[in-house]
Amino acid sequence: MSEATLPPVPPTLKRLIFATLGLLVILLLINLPLLTPQAPQGIISLQLAATAEQSAQIVQSWGENSGWAMASLLLDIPFAVIYVLMLLALTRYLMSDRPGIRERQLGRWVRGLFVTAGACDLGENVCLLGNLSEPADAVSLTATLLAMAKFTALMLGVAGLVIVRASRRHPLSH
Repeated sequence: MSEATLPPVPPTLKRLIFATLGLLVILLLINLPLLTPQAPQGIISLQLAATAEQSAQIVQSWGENSGWAMASLLLDIPFAVIYVLMLLALTRYLMSDRPGIRERQLGRWVRGLFVTAGACDLGENVCLLGNLSEPADAVSLTATLLAMAKFTALMLGVAGLVIVRASRRHPLSH
């Protein structure tokens, strides 16, 4: 029995991958001026700052570079949309030769996880944009919870894709 082969990568998926990678590189470059002792991971440190005091210390450590934080958060909005569209297209592509009911069900869960990650990312950005001027405990905690939910959903979604690709299209026959 021959192994199922995937069709050629669709041009739309290729464009979404390049757009995602391009925006990611820009975000990484924008993050460089935000690396300080109080924010060793730059904007990610702000995402994970669960209190107003931590958020204020991070924002103050950026000083005149805080404009880069605003730019990063604003650019992260289209980035979230693009990476979710890319992950959904990638899931569709990787599921194209998986007709099994369990694989299809797992594919739906994976797509749901990716959409959840994007929604959490957008909500987190809204919270962090508000926190740049006047940090508040509730907003900081909300942003942190959304960031953790986003990262968890992304990891589980990617793990689901690995499981779908590792599963056999047909049961082993003797």
